Amino acid sequence: MNVRTMTLTALFAALCAVGGFIKIPSGVGSLALDTIPALLAASFLPPVFVGAASMTGHLASAMYAGFPLGPFHILIAIEMMIILYVFARLHKAGHHSSKWVFFIIANGLLAPLPFYFLVSPAFFIGMVPAIFLATVVNAVVAVVVMPVLSKAAGDRFGLVR
Repeated sequence: MNVRTMTLTALFAALCAVGGFIKIPSGVGSLALDTIPALLAASFLPPVFVGAASMTGHLASAMYAGFPLGPFHILIAIEMMIILYVFARLHKAGHHSSKWVFFIIANGLLAPLPFYFLVSPAFFIGMVPAIFLATVVNAVVAVVVMPVLSKAAGDRFGLVR
């Protein structure tokens, strides 16, 4: 790992933390625009570092909200890390349409699934619409910004592979 990779990872993790301040109203206060920078990081960082940035972003967003789900936020952060890792792998492999479908299904529908069993079916059913909406908002913003940022940054970021 070189200094450039570490610096870009820290930059995108910090942007994820800033995105955590932009909340999406829901029953749980940790839904935010903290995933957009991690999605954008897929253009510039190796998948493992994209996952690390997303994990940091979720934990920061949950911290700002007062950890409404308590220790379950660790599970959510791990889920985010895995989802964004796979997203970045799909991006690097050139699967530009399927990466968005994967992200929306995995983050909006599959990631909340453990809470059906860990909390209650009612909690799961109540949260899925808000989580799905937050996932779609994060994805739509990233879809619009990613090509522009990739073109504008070009070789300035060094496009770490």
